[in-house]
Formats: sequence, C-alpha cells, structure tokens
Amino acid sequence: MCDFFFFSIEFSFFDPNDASCQDILFDPSTTVSELFAILRQWVPQVQQSIDVIGHEILKRGCNVNDRDGLTDMTLLHYTCKSGAQGIGDADTAAKFASHLIDIGADISLRSRWTNMNALHYASYFDVPELVHVILKASKPKDVDATCSDFDFGTALHIAASNLCLGAARSLLENGANPAFRDDKGHTPADVVPDPIDMPLEMADAAAVAKEIKQVLLDAVPLLRDLSTFVLPKQDGALRNTLRRSAGLKLGDRVLIAGQKVGTLRFCGPTQFATGQWAGIEMDESEGKNDGSVGGVQYFKCSPKHGIFAPLSKIRRANETMRTFIRSSSVKTSTSVKSPTKIDLSRVTSKINTGESDPRAGTVPRV
Repeated sequence: MCDFFFFSIEFSFFDPNDASCQDILFDPSTTVSELFAILRQWVPQVQQSIDVIGHEILKRGCNVNDRDGLTDMTLLHYTCKSGAQGIGDADTAAKFASHLIDIGADISLRSRWTNMNALHYASYFDVPELVHVILKASKPKDVDATCSDFDFGTALHIAASNLCLGAARSLLENGANPAFRDDKGHTPADVVPDPIDMPLEMADAAAVAKEIKQVLLDAVPLLRDLSTFVLPKQDGALRNTLRRSAGLKLGDRVLIAGQKVGTLRFCGPTQFATGQWAGIEMDESEGKNDGSVGGVQYFKCSPKHGIFAPLSKIRRANETMRTFIRSSSVKTSTSVKSPTKIDLSRVTSKINTGESDPRAGTVPRV
C-alpha cells in the first residue's frame, strides 16, 4: 500500500499484490517518477516485486540507464539492493538484473550521491547472486573498482565493513584482490569491525566478523602484502624473492589498483616513501614521470609514461585485462596511516528500514 502525494487513497506502504495498488501500478497515467517513488519504499512487498515494477517503468518509455531524479539511482542499482536478505528476493533480483544487462544496462554507472556502482550496491546489501551476475557481464578490472564513499576502497572493502560474508566470498571467487589498500592504507580484512567492540546483543554479528576476517586473511597468499616490508635497496635477491611471492617479474603486464594496465619496470624500496613500490611504464602518456622521482632514476621510460604504486595495489593482468587501459586515474597514498576505530553504524544496515541512508534509495543527505 502507499503513502505518496499523487495517490488519492492513503496507504501505509505500496503492495503490488493489493487490488487497489495494482490499479495504480498498471495505470498508464502513473508516471515513471511515481513508479521510482514506489521503488524507494524499503518494504518486502515492494522489493520482492522489483521485476514487476521495473517492467512497468520500462513500458513507459524509460531508458534502461535513466535515473531516479531524487536518488540518482538506475533500475539496475535498485535491483542490486532489492535482493537484500530479509527484505527482497535474491533470485528474482538476479533474473531481472540479467534482463536489464541484456537490454543494455551499464554496470559501470554510479549514483552521483554515493559514487556507488551496481557491484558496490550488491556488495553493500550482501547479495552474492547479484555479485555473480554483474561480474559475469563486467570487465576484469571492474571487480576492484573503487568507491570514494568508502575511502576509495573496493567492493570487497564494502562487503567486509558491512559484514557481508556471502558477497565477500562471491567477490573473492570472481578475482577480487584481498590485498588492495584503500586511501587509509586498509586492506579489506582491516576494515572488518572488531568483535570486541560489539555489545553482547550483537553476538551473531561478532561471529560473522570473525569468520569474514579469517576468510579474507586466508585469501591473501604468504607475503602478498609487501608494503609492510622495508628492504635495503641493494638486497636484490630478497627483493626478487618477495616479487616472485606475488607472482610478478619485471616486464609483466600488471593491473594497477584495478583500473590501469601497464608494464612492470621496477620493484623495490624507494627514497620518496617507505615500503615496497612498483614502477610501471604506461602505454600512453597518462603517467606522472619518466621513471624518476626526486632526482632518483628507478627505471627509464618516456616522459609522463611512468607511475609508481604500492606493490599491494598491483597484480598480474591476464590477457583480457590487457585491452582495458583507458580507465580513470587512480589515487595512491605515499604513506600508510595507522588504523582507526571501525564505524559500526553500517553493520546492521542490511536489515534496517533504510529511511536515513541514501544507499537504501531514500532522500540523500547533501
């Protein structure tokens, strides 16, 4: 049932199974904006009918990539959150998402309010079925696409901070990098809320926190997080050992922070920052230097073709990834900040009504 200004009948929420609501839903005079307003209701009756409401929106001539004027979310964004456990239906959402993608839904589009794309929403609301659907249709680099609303962390960071175990497992199965560091220097395992900080009534969440952290730690190969090692520059043998532990060698094509592809030319410590760094030669002039920083030449390449990144932010690029080199620039940090206390306010978001969170599709805060 419904509580919208355009309805003459007053209801507490919209129920597509109710005859009066069906009259409104299937009435051609009901506008796309009004139908998006229905989707913003965070109740099972609405979220479990994402396909029915979505088809009505499309029938009215709405482009599959058009956005809700209030939340800036597309139909695919709404579909990704509609599979949330306890509210929506994951199978229905996954089928409708596949349909949207088949007819041209752009999985890379982001809400301008939250900077979240479809994968970020699916991870935030812990819908592994949708994570799989999205990544099946995406480019390999998309699995580690960052989000500014989460300190430029990846979907795996979002899942970890929100205790979304199913989404985290699905992301890892699809190649997400568990050693990727956000702008605060945190890996996904670092942002898992500490069970010690949780009250007794959150015992179930504490158990999930322990499990998801272990899953993330187990996913990181031994010595993969090389940024914690400070090695003498002259110790080439040890540097080579660590580089090999990450499965890399000079001349490899590598993916930088999940967004740019280049060729590995240098690996080791530098004078401009602590930790282990990779020097990469870019294919085009989208770099920062010629392989030198502060008067020290670490490798040689054409001007504006060189870029440096922490080793924890690179991985070998497979053959498919090599074709995707036109992504947006990557923000990198030259220092790793000490961990801060994790915000627990997001932990219960998957079951809250979502009336104050723009990620739930309600009025955004500005």
